Amino acid sequence: MPDIPLHIDGKQLAVREGSTILEAAARAGMSIPTLCHHEKLQPFAGCRLCVVELESRGQFRLVASCAYPVEPNLVVRTRSPKIDRIRKSLVELLLAHAPDSTKLKELAREYGADRDRFEPAEAFCIHCGLCVRYCAEVKRLHAVGFIDRGIRKEISFLPEIASRECANCKECFPLCPTSYLQAAYVLVEALAFPPPSPDR
Repeated sequence: MPDIPLHIDGKQLAVREGSTILEAAARAGMSIPTLCHHEKLQPFAGCRLCVVELESRGQFRLVASCAYPVEPNLVVRTRSPKIDRIRKSLVELLLAHAPDSTKLKELAREYGADRDRFEPAEAFCIHCGLCVRYCAEVKRLHAVGFIDRGIRKEISFLPEIASRECANCKECFPLCPTSYLQAAYVLVEALAFPPPSPDR
């Protein structure tokens, strides 16, 4: 397969066909922020922090770089006043859910986000989907999933599966950028997991 030529932040690159803009930038040593991306998982484009501006055939668009495949002669900008404003607002929205997240605090410093701009949210999950997707796509266990929808959407462990599988796995725990996953697991473990048999 021929490599695809493109420009990112003024740098000319040639990357493998099928690569995303995020992958192309990473190979060139350029950092684009993201909270929902993982190299082992299919693109999700949930957090939108990886937004970039691209020019193709004279048209300008904002796209999620983690899910947008490279095209010949794309011109990509990973930072601009417009992009920084979008990322700042997204970080402020996420901080309303998880004000103590180390990752979000780092992004807030980089983009000048105000952690108190929005009222605190009742839900602490930021819907990055890393735990759900990792359990489904990599482990193929489906022990955790999304429940409800819209602003009420949350992640939840399925007790009948989680009680068998999660105690000896927990590979998804380090992926959570807010530590909400660990708290959700402790809660479901206390409420729904069967107590150990006295014979054990």
